[in-house]
Amino acid sequence: MQEPTTLPTARPAGRPFNPPAELAGLRAERPLRRMSYPDGHEGWLATGYDVVRAVLADPRFSSRYELMHFPFPEQEIPDGFTAPLGDLTGIDPPEHTRYRKLLAGRFTVRRMRLLTARVEEVTARQLDVLAEHGPPADLVAMSAQPVPALLICELLGVPYADHELFQRHTATLVSMDSSAEEKGAAINDLYGYLHELVIAKQVTPTDDVLSDLTRSDLTDGELAGIGVFLLGAGLDTTASMLALGTFALLCEPAQFAALRDDPERAVEELLRYLTVGHTGVRAALEDVELAGETIRAGESVTLALQAADRDPSRFPDPDVLDVRRQASGHLAFGHGAHQCLGQQLARVELRVAFPALAERFPTLRLAVDPAEVPMRGNANIHGVHRLPVTWDR
Repeated sequence: MQEPTTLPTARPAGRPFNPPAELAGLRAERPLRRMSYPDGHEGWLATGYDVVRAVLADPRFSSRYELMHFPFPEQEIPDGFTAPLGDLTGIDPPEHTRYRKLLAGRFTVRRMRLLTARVEEVTARQLDVLAEHGPPADLVAMSAQPVPALLICELLGVPYADHELFQRHTATLVSMDSSAEEKGAAINDLYGYLHELVIAKQVTPTDDVLSDLTRSDLTDGELAGIGVFLLGAGLDTTASMLALGTFALLCEPAQFAALRDDPERAVEELLRYLTVGHTGVRAALEDVELAGETIRAGESVTLALQAADRDPSRFPDPDVLDVRRQASGHLAFGHGAHQCLGQQLARVELRVAFPALAERFPTLRLAVDPAEVPMRGNANIHGVHRLPVTWDR
C-alpha cells in the first residue's frame, strides 16, 4: 500500500459509525507510518492502539498548537498561533499542570457521582418534553443538546438562558468548514461574555465552579478562558455522544434493549465504538524511537484515535457494537496528561441518559431511513445534525 498523501477521512458508505476503511489497512501494514501533510510537512500517522497510547503518554510529544502541523486542509492554523488563555488542549507543562491541578479536584469521580440525582432530574424533565411533543421528534434538539447544556451551565454558574449562544459558537469552532476569521470571532465573543461573568462573580459569588475559581490565583483572563474551554467541551462532545450513540443503538435494537442490564459497561463500549473525538495531533520535542521508527524533533504525529479504538489486537471483533463488551482502556477520552478533564461528568450523563431513554420509550425507532440522518461532515467531533425519531404512543 502506498504512503497516504492525506489523512483518510471518508467513512464507508452506509456505515456512518465506522472509521474510514483505509485506516484499517494502514494499521494492519504498519501502525506507525510516514504521512505527507496538506502544508507539505512530512510527518507521521499512528493508527495502532499501542502506538497511539504511547504517544499520548509520552511527555516528549507536545500539544502546543504552534509546534504542530495539522492533517486537515480545512484546519490550517496561522503561523505562530498559540492556545487561547485557558485552553488546556493546546499547552504543555508546567502551564498545563497548573491549570489541571486547580480544576481536577472539581471533576473527580466522587463529585460527579454526587450529581447523579440532578442528572436524573434534568434527563427526566427533557424526556417529559419529548413525550409531550409527541412523535416524530428531533432527539438532538429535544434531549441530546439540552441535557448536557443545562448541566454544564449549572456546574459553571452560567445562565442557561444563554446556552444557544454557546452552542452556536461551539459549532463554529468544531466545524472544519469555518474560516479562521469565523473561529476567531466566536472565541472573542465567548471570551468577552465569560470575562464579564467572571467579574460579576468576583463581586457576588454563587455556588459554582467559576465562583470557586475566583478565589484561586488565576487572572480574570485565565478564568474567562477556562470558562470558554469547559463550556465548549461540556456542550458539544456529550451532546454528540448522546445523539450518535442513540443512532447507533437504534440501528441495532437488540443492543438498545440490552444496555439497561449494565449501563456502565454499555457506555464504555459506545465510547469506544464511536470515538467521537476521532483525531489528535502531537509534535515531537526531541528524537523519539517508537515502533521501530525514529520520529525526529519537530515532526508531527497524527493520532487516529478512531482507528486505535478499532484495533483488533486490543478489542476483538472491534467493528461490532457489543454493549456487554469489557471496553475499558479505550481512548475516547484520550490518555495521559491531557486526558479529558470532564470525562467523569460525561460518564454520569451518559449512564443516566441512555437507560432512561430506553425505559421511557421502549418502542423508540428512527423516523427516517438511516441513510437520511444528516451527519456532521467536516467536524472535529463526529455526530449528527438531527436525529428524527418516533415511537408508539
